[in-house]
Amino acid sequence: MKIGYPCVNESLDCTTTSTFRLASYSDERVETAVSNNLRCLLRILEWNVEQHLLFFRIGSGVVPFGSHPINTFPWQTRFAAEFRQVGDFVKAHDMRISFHPDQFVVLNSPDAGIVERSVQELVYQGSMLDLMGLDSTHKLQIHVGGLYGDRELAISRFIATYQQLPEAVRARLVIENDDRLFSLQDCLRVHQAVGIPVLFDNFHHECLNHGEPMAEALRLAAATWHPTRDGVMMMDYSSQAHGERKGKHTASIEEDLFRGFLLDLGDLDVDIMLEIKDKEASAGRACGILRDVGRLAVSLPTAR
Repeated sequence: MKIGYPCVNESLDCTTTSTFRLASYSDERVETAVSNNLRCLLRILEWNVEQHLLFFRIGSGVVPFGSHPINTFPWQTRFAAEFRQVGDFVKAHDMRISFHPDQFVVLNSPDAGIVERSVQELVYQGSMLDLMGLDSTHKLQIHVGGLYGDRELAISRFIATYQQLPEAVRARLVIENDDRLFSLQDCLRVHQAVGIPVLFDNFHHECLNHGEPMAEALRLAAATWHPTRDGVMMMDYSSQAHGERKGKHTASIEEDLFRGFLLDLGDLDVDIMLEIKDKEASAGRACGILRDVGRLAVSLPTAR
């Protein structure tokens, strides 16, 4: 089992998504930004290993305008060695990497232009994992998309688009149950049609479900992951922020709730991404809980 957090490390003084305005695009700006972003990414991964946080979601903006037609800079060749260095580090420390493309990636949109731009974004983000030399257990995570007034048609459009995706993208793509539109059962229907794994979100399941107990829902989702092609199930973990609108994530991990969730998890092996505001702080606390209950057999990091 691995614990991780998404995109930003608030303990370090760098970012993996330094960018600039589209109007000020230049190849020189791209080169500088990507160099800085990859340097920071490696620092974050090194820090994570020291803390035994072996699951990390990389932000989409490593390459500014990476899927935009304006970006004609050959970043794939210019930074091939740097991407490979990151991938070698990931493999050497048995880490797991994912991307979660932004909400504008909607494969079931009725707008062909949106679908085409979505596909290009997935190709771009998947290509970074390819440049790192990482296998298909490192994933691209998306939602089914919009409802557009017709659930059946929306699901059918997703399936049709998925079947036309490049194989390199299909091999990495997973779908997540969401909190308003597409439940775990909807995602399982898509899986049954095309074999795509379902990345389970416990909080979204609490917000939108068909009565499945958490322990059952976890196992239904886990069964969609091929043990070698996909690896163990990835999942997102969070809980409701007190006094806030339904669906708002908590600012910090609630340890009693997390311990209760581990009871539902039982002996199921999963890699858990904490979608919690204080990121690596809560991830470290979750690691401590897993160590306490014997689910994380590692020693404490040594002081620097």
